[in-house]
Amino acid sequence: MAKGVQHYFKDGRKYNGGTHEMPNGSLHSGKTHTKNSKVVVHFKDLSVSAKKRARGSKVSSRKKK
Repeated sequence: MAKGVQHYFKDGRKYNGGTHEMPNGSLHSGKTHTKNSKVVVHFKDLSVSAKKRARGSKVSSRKKK
């Protein structure tokens, strides 16, 4: 995966931090693998609903009338 590209958890939340590549090629959170490491992906690889969440993070913080 490209360096300097924003990464996301599969649910659309942004991930900022170190990453490591697994033997199968997938990218995980954290500099090294732990039991808490999660898969991270590029925006283009998110599902439609996850893309909406990633784009609309400001919208979800609005107060409801």
